[in-house]
Amino acid sequence: MQHHSSEVARLYQTEFIRSARAVGVLWAVCTLCFAVIEVVILIQPSWVGTRELHYRGGGPAPPTGTLGLFEVCMETDWPVPECRGSLHTLTPLPAFQSPAVLVCMSLTMVWASVGCLCLFRFCNAATVYKICAWLQLTAGFCLALACVLFPDSWACAEMRALCGERVSSFSPGNCSVHWAYILALLGVLDAGILATLAFVLGNRQDALLPEDAKDGDVTGLLLAA
Repeated sequence: MQHHSSEVARLYQTEFIRSARAVGVLWAVCTLCFAVIEVVILIQPSWVGTRELHYRGGGPAPPTGTLGLFEVCMETDWPVPECRGSLHTLTPLPAFQSPAVLVCMSLTMVWASVGCLCLFRFCNAATVYKICAWLQLTAGFCLALACVLFPDSWACAEMRALCGERVSSFSPGNCSVHWAYILALLGVLDAGILATLAFVLGNRQDALLPEDAKDGDVTGLLLAA
């Protein structure tokens, strides 16, 4: 009877380990996707853009275009918009230097957590999870701060040229927030979810591993799934 109970317990433990590995692989894939999204958030000139206005004649048409951390893009008669800025040299617009630096810091933290996935083969899995969790938590904090500082910097020449003279801090005038800024807000939520999941996986990893594997080498999650 005791032997049967131990076999059942070992079976349940094996199933728990498989489930934890499956969740870990999903977490790793989502972390990689989040890192790619961070790159898009940083470089895309679509944080704000002009609204759809019904223009009536009698004067020059208001400009239409979009603005990001590095570029201002105006629509022209050509299919490709005319962009002004320094994306190639990664020089942000003067008014948005602080948000750009914070997004770059967030991007660095996320890609550092992606690099830490290689440590699963060499280090204790619980420790790696917790390192990644703190990196992702820091990335989310930097991204959240960038999302707050960005609208606070709207009272600048680039925004006035695109959105009119009614622009002020947290008031975009004739413009509205576009998909890149919304994606940044969703990125803050994503970072919080990934960090929380990493903390949970890290705290439970030692309990899920068999006794003979706790002090030994831990196989990488992506190869062990």
